[in-house]
Amino acid sequence: MLTFLDIFFTILHLLIIGFNLSGWIFRATRRLHLIFAGATLFSWVILGIWFGMGYCPITDWQWRVKEQLGERNLPASFVTYFANKITGHDFSDTFINLMILLLFAPAVLLSVYLNFFRCPKK
Repeated sequence: MLTFLDIFFTILHLLIIGFNLSGWIFRATRRLHLIFAGATLFSWVILGIWFGMGYCPITDWQWRVKEQLGERNLPASFVTYFANKITGHDFSDTFINLMILLLFAPAVLLSVYLNFFRCPKK
């Protein structure tokens, strides 16, 4: 069951990350993207006040599973963990956080623009 949960959380993470980066592109998903991006920012910043900046409850749950599976010395970020695992490199949290900022911020700004400021085509 723990292995299933680990795989489930990995897939869930990848889906949310993918949607947070690209959901603004499609007119049909723009409002949902804004909700997901807002929830992500809420988690990182507001929940981060209590749990540490950049907090993600899914990462928290997945790390509990991974620890029960015997993994130790897990980084603070799922993205850092996954990038290191698939590339074999040892990326720092600082570098990964910068990459997240450089990719996520434009997606959020585009989502806000397309949801609130762009005039609909007639």
